[in-house]
Amino acid sequence: MTAPKHLGEQRAILAAFYRTHVAIGSRYALLDFPDHANVGDSAIWLGELALLRQITGRDPCYVSTWHDFDLDAFRDACPDGVLFLHGGGNLGDIWPHHQLFREDILATVRDRTVVQLPQSIHFRVPAQVDRFAKLVADHPDFVLYVRDARSLDFARRHLACPSHLAPDSAYALGEQLRGAPQGDVLMLMRTDDERQGYAVPSEDGATVVDWLEDDADLPLGSSATAREAQAVARVDRGLRLLSQGRVVVTDRLHGHIIADLLGIPHVVLDNEYGKIAAYLDAWAGPDAIVTRAATSEQALALAKQLIGAT
Repeated sequence: MTAPKHLGEQRAILAAFYRTHVAIGSRYALLDFPDHANVGDSAIWLGELALLRQITGRDPCYVSTWHDFDLDAFRDACPDGVLFLHGGGNLGDIWPHHQLFREDILATVRDRTVVQLPQSIHFRVPAQVDRFAKLVADHPDFVLYVRDARSLDFARRHLACPSHLAPDSAYALGEQLRGAPQGDVLMLMRTDDERQGYAVPSEDGATVVDWLEDDADLPLGSSATAREAQAVARVDRGLRLLSQGRVVVTDRLHGHIIADLLGIPHVVLDNEYGKIAAYLDAWAGPDAIVTRAATSEQALALAKQLIGAT
């Protein structure tokens, strides 16, 4: 079966951008592995790995999280080659560990190209922008990819570096096999610092979950191989979870993206700063797959309509 056209288009755009930085045989590092249970970040990581392996024909020469990066070990393992920073939604001040790590890399790794893979940008405190902007301006070769037009506008106004609009790297995973649904509506709703605070009605047939807890049998270890196995386990958990619903309601961007890859009709709400709407404005999914809502009550009503159409 042929994958939906928009899935292939986003993957092709991603591949073209990645190929501007690496080719067959190129050495590279991939940093800021998502060492947490959030399924979406692991989907991004696996998409990044899939594209980089396809293009270079090799694994990264160095992998780290934000908290176990070792500059000397990095230079020994990867004396040359591009340094890629994991994409996602943490460029800003909501998730400070990742932002401070990004800033430290810009300050200390100045002998090669540093590529920030597609991110959404959001700063709650405007003063926090200045420190990052100075580090970007001072770096000799930093390239930034962002996932939506609002982030691109921000980058071009505040950051002195090449900035490009690109899809989320999770689209590199391609179409996924959907499991058998176990109920009508699966609501994947944020419980973290980006939640909007929607009232979630008590509704027969709706199961409300988040995906911030790992399975008990998550593979252990800190090697690159172990990290990849952890990401695979997390994404598999997300695929199983979303497949439970005939229709999905979500305020998570990767709730939308993974439902899209699974071909599950879904209704999207938004996070605290409008990340999902901004992404869909840049990279719209087919109307048969994704519908937007402003409230949880509206989302459930739309989900019931979709159930009737499935």
